[in-house]
Amino acid sequence: MSEKIKVTLERSINGTSKCQRETVRALGLHKRGSSHVLPNRVEVQGMIRVVQHLVKVEEV
Repeated sequence: MSEKIKVTLERSINGTSKCQRETVRALGLHKRGSSHVLPNRVEVQGMIRVVQHLVKVEEV
């Protein structure tokens, strides 16, 4: 398992719930197409699970 993962916002957050919008911001994503490299930890995986339909995840 990789130590870092790259998360990319693939879909817009328009029309999503407040919880999902806040989770996207907490992951460090701003606009559609923006990416952020994060540590592969349980907390981050849980956040990704909440917005899995909006993001793409790759191992780095």
